[in-house]
Amino acid sequence: MARKLITLTTDLGTSDYYVASIKGYLYSNAENVTIVDISHDITAFDVVEAAYLLRSCYKDFPEGTIHIIGVDSEPIINFGPNNGSFPSIMIMDGHYFISNDNGFFGTFAGERRDFQFYRLDHILSNPKAFQFPTKNILCKTAIELMNGKAIEELASPEEGFKTAFSPLPIIEDKLIKGHIIHIDSYGNAITNVTRELFEREKGESQFTIYFRSKSYFIDEISPSYNTVPPGERVAIFNENGLLEIAINRAAKNGTGGANKLFGLNRNDLIRIEFTSQGSHNTLNELF
Repeated sequence: MARKLITLTTDLGTSDYYVASIKGYLYSNAENVTIVDISHDITAFDVVEAAYLLRSCYKDFPEGTIHIIGVDSEPIINFGPNNGSFPSIMIMDGHYFISNDNGFFGTFAGERRDFQFYRLDHILSNPKAFQFPTKNILCKTAIELMNGKAIEELASPEEGFKTAFSPLPIIEDKLIKGHIIHIDSYGNAITNVTRELFEREKGESQFTIYFRSKSYFIDEISPSYNTVPPGERVAIFNENGLLEIAINRAAKNGTGGANKLFGLNRNDLIRIEFTSQGSHNTLNELF
């Protein structure tokens, strides 16, 4: 029998019994299942953070993997069809994503439309399930899918879904304004500026990346952290093609990563200024 794979992404933390209860429920009701934790340290109710983490790694899993996103998972059913949030399933790239439709799906999919989307039926048939919806609704649905139930028996096709607010880079004349979207466990600041966008806007120009204040800047992209000496600031494009600001060999909980030493936080603005070859004047008036 083929092994079945489930990933868990939640805001439940690990100091309570919740994650253990979920795993016990899955193991008790699905044969030959393997469970992989993406993260249980998502900021409470932060579906944008959950979407970023899962989008960064889901393609490393085989097709057929079921991803359960237990962030802000309690359905809202009393505020009309346009304002409620309903447990739903998205199928994309051969993967199944089960979440409350609270903004996660729109943020996760972005501009893509090559997927199928379904809304779970009969969620009102078990009111007690709302007391622990990640286990009693989302995990229950995953188990039914793994046990061979067709998705059409569980859910109905749906056209629309919600999108949580997530800032996009702003492009101006010789300038990209981006945002820090994640601080990782090393204190590295990951931005929403993609390599593709950077290279398109850069062309043959020189550039300076400013962050926090005009005193903090980097004017080159390195291929890896160790390109610079330990303790030096560095900018790279990570494996997902996103611009990252870091300090080589620093750590958030040790000597201090880029977030501590530069005072960087999620949603902070970064600026990339482009200048013509032979000219490297700064746009200090922007700060």
